[in-house]
Amino acid sequence: MTKSTAKKSATKQRLLESTLAVISEKGYLGATTREISQRAGVTELTLFRHFGTKERLFSEMLSTYTFLPRLKELLPELEHIEGEKALVLIATRFLLTLKEQKSMMKILFSEIHIYPDKIRKIYSGFIDEVRKVLAVYFVELQRKGLMRDISPEFAARTFLGMLVHYFRTEEIMRENSITKRKMEQTVADIVDIFLRGTGTDRKGELENTYEMSA
Repeated sequence: MTKSTAKKSATKQRLLESTLAVISEKGYLGATTREISQRAGVTELTLFRHFGTKERLFSEMLSTYTFLPRLKELLPELEHIEGEKALVLIATRFLLTLKEQKSMMKILFSEIHIYPDKIRKIYSGFIDEVRKVLAVYFVELQRKGLMRDISPEFAARTFLGMLVHYFRTEEIMRENSITKRKMEQTVADIVDIFLRGTGTDRKGELENTYEMSA
C-alpha cells in the first residue's frame, strides 16, 4: 500500500468514526457534514471527495459499525459449531453490538420515522441484508435437519426481532444495562424458544389439562 493510499484509508476511517460519534449524539438530521469533517480533522470538501453525499456516508457508517460485517466474519466459524451453540453465539454477538452502539440505536429507534425516505430506505436495506445473510445460514441448518422447513427469511426476521425487542425493552426503555450473566441466560432462553417453541412435547398434556379444568 502506497503512502497516498494509506493516507486516504486513514482519512476515510476518521470520517466514519466521526460520523458514528456525531449521529450517536445528534441523530442523522442533527448531524452536519461540517461538524463531522471538523471532528475528523479534515475539510468538508475532503468529506465529499471521499463519500460524495451525506446519505452515502450514513450508508457506509452502518455497513462498517453495525452487525452486518460481524455476522459475515462469523459465518465461517459457524461451520464447525453445533447448530444451537451457533445460534447462541450469533445472538450474543448481536446483542453486544447493539450495546456498543446503544447511543446511536437509541436515536435511530426514536427518529427513523421522521427521516427522509432515502435514509429510511438505506436503513431498511441494511436490516434486510442482515436478515438475508442470516437466512442463508438457516437454510444450512434446515439442510442438516436442525430447523423445520419454514421460510428462512421469516425465521431470520423472527430471531432478530426477539433479540431487538429484548435489547430495546431493557437497555433503552427500562434503562437497565444487560449484564453478562443476564445476557447469557436470556440468549439461552431465546434460542430455546426459537428452536423448540413454548409448547409441551408430552402428548395429550394440554388436552388433560383442559379436561381437569372443565
